[in-house]
Amino acid sequence: MRRLPVFFVLDVSESMVGENVKKLDEGLNSIIRTLRQDPHALETVYVSVIAFAGKARTIVQLIEVASFYPPKMPIGGGTSLGGALFHLMAEIDKTVVKTTLDTKGDWKPIIYLITDGKPTDSVSSAISKWKLEYANRATLVAIALGKFADIGVLKQLTEYAMILENTRDEDFKKFIAWVTDSVKSQSKSVSDTSTDNANLAKIDEAVLSLIKDSKDLRPADPDYVILTGRCQRTRLPYLMKYERNTQKVKHQDFAMDATHYMVSGCYPVGEEYFEWSDGASGQLKVNTSELLGTPGCPHCGNASAFAMCDCGGILCVNGPGIAVCPWCEKEVEFSFGAAGSEGFDVNRARG
Repeated sequence: MRRLPVFFVLDVSESMVGENVKKLDEGLNSIIRTLRQDPHALETVYVSVIAFAGKARTIVQLIEVASFYPPKMPIGGGTSLGGALFHLMAEIDKTVVKTTLDTKGDWKPIIYLITDGKPTDSVSSAISKWKLEYANRATLVAIALGKFADIGVLKQLTEYAMILENTRDEDFKKFIAWVTDSVKSQSKSVSDTSTDNANLAKIDEAVLSLIKDSKDLRPADPDYVILTGRCQRTRLPYLMKYERNTQKVKHQDFAMDATHYMVSGCYPVGEEYFEWSDGASGQLKVNTSELLGTPGCPHCGNASAFAMCDCGGILCVNGPGIAVCPWCEKEVEFSFGAAGSEGFDVNRARG
């Protein structure tokens, strides 16, 4: 039997934490549920899931739709798109059956690459290898989630580079429906006409835009600040997410754009977060004067998830007093007070 391999290559970096990764979970579940009701898809479609943050791994091996069990999405530090592409190419070599003189192999794979940020590793060699050796062997659809993703890199990869600028629930559901319809169309195409040319569903341009020319490209913005902390009581890690916010400031003599980062949530993660992170020491810093809002701890409920030990580790506290740092295990005393309008520098994650 000739299979139609479908690879989902999904960004699970820190900037995806919260609503975006939840939508990916729900979207993948929705796609599989719908495909199971389609006779062409049941007969031909095999699905694999590759997740990437600082590292890329296959979390679901290529398997028939009827037996697919949606995985729990991890979260990690970094956005190693180059690493994800090399991993994808290795998986294609390992799992996709090639046509020989004696046997017809699998249909041309289709890949859905979904990311919301910009790469934190080098991608040039991976892109070159993809375009030279794999672009004609597979259909790659690259989707940028949100207006800050590096769509220039995606455009280098494939002619099917698209942007989902608004990730509101309604638009995201329409996007998932488009992916589902595209897989169904492709499975019907290979079943009925025995051709594996790309057969994507019609794009709703009010939701999803095809990136056509270089003039459509915009540079990636530093849209998120992610801080990694640990719960003082449970020692478990969490991620504080701040989103970029720019406001017009008008004065009698001048006007300017003022940029700061507003807290959008604090999310519990497990120790596997560090296994998915690239481990780069990096010296990325952000000053607390640029950050607005302090969330509570998602593990124990302490009032503040944002206290910093002398070792540089972030922990949660419930007010002034003695605390034991879950990073260095030393006692540190916290008291009320302000660091001054200039703030202080803290380590930020790579995003």
